Amino acid sequence: MSISKRIRVGVSPLSWTNDVLEDLGGDIPLETCLEEAAAAGYEGVELGRKFPRIVDELQPVLTKAKLKLASGWFNGFLAERTLDEELEAVHEHALLLKSLGAKVMVYGECGAMPGSTPLDEPLSRSPALKNISLQQYAQKVNNLAVSLLKIYGLRLAYHHHLMMVVETSDELKAFLEATDDLVGIVLDCGHATAAGIDISWVLGNHGNRVAHIHMKDIRGHVLDDVINNDLSFNEAVRAGLFTIPGDGIVNYDPVINFLKSSSYEGWIIIEAEQDPKKAPPLETVKNARAWVKKEVGI
Repeated sequence: MSISKRIRVGVSPLSWTNDVLEDLGGDIPLETCLEEAAAAGYEGVELGRKFPRIVDELQPVLTKAKLKLASGWFNGFLAERTLDEELEAVHEHALLLKSLGAKVMVYGECGAMPGSTPLDEPLSRSPALKNISLQQYAQKVNNLAVSLLKIYGLRLAYHHHLMMVVETSDELKAFLEATDDLVGIVLDCGHATAAGIDISWVLGNHGNRVAHIHMKDIRGHVLDDVINNDLSFNEAVRAGLFTIPGDGIVNYDPVINFLKSSSYEGWIIIEAEQDPKKAPPLETVKNARAWVKKEVGI
């Protein structure tokens, strides 16, 4: 199957409106985000905080913009909840994704994170995977993946993420070894690079686990400042840690080779968490779309 039939290119609303830092893009309407995403040549979007979460309200908005729903992030708490509690919590979100045609659900583990506002805590306070029982946690994740597929037709796409329990290279390796192949991952190129994860290793050894791809880049000088001064995740975002692919230090060669040579079917999502006043969204996502066209060929 040709790459253009296997892979769709989408964009995250984070280029317009930040999900956590409400002042970043707080004045930009959802309609502007969707209109500009379509104008820049994207086929779909992920959910953002300004999106309605009722099918009959969201579907017409997406249809008007001629965009598909690629996926949506869910704040997971399996490190603290039982499987039944998590399934109850995820129901409305998963049903929304299913109803709008999404095939994967992005899952970020928020359990065990430090403080009441963990993304404002120094990165050195990131929760370590070793602080929980990996065997018990992995079994719950396995069972969640089975239930999501059976009930909603969604593959679990687990997001390794700064400040979360699966962050570093060792943690991702341990997580992948402990969980079943049905548990997919989001390959986030920016978070991987910032956390010291070898993208080539992930793709070479667990390419079949990649269920969703986030394409963003890292500004090296900002990463150095974040590490040296032990900044928080939110401080890193404000400082401009993240940018669009091709504009930073991420080595995208293995990702491009994987997309061209593997059987991966799904979405690649441009996701650059930036201040829209510093990085005008339409121009930024147009540049990213042109980069994907040039480097990936779709």
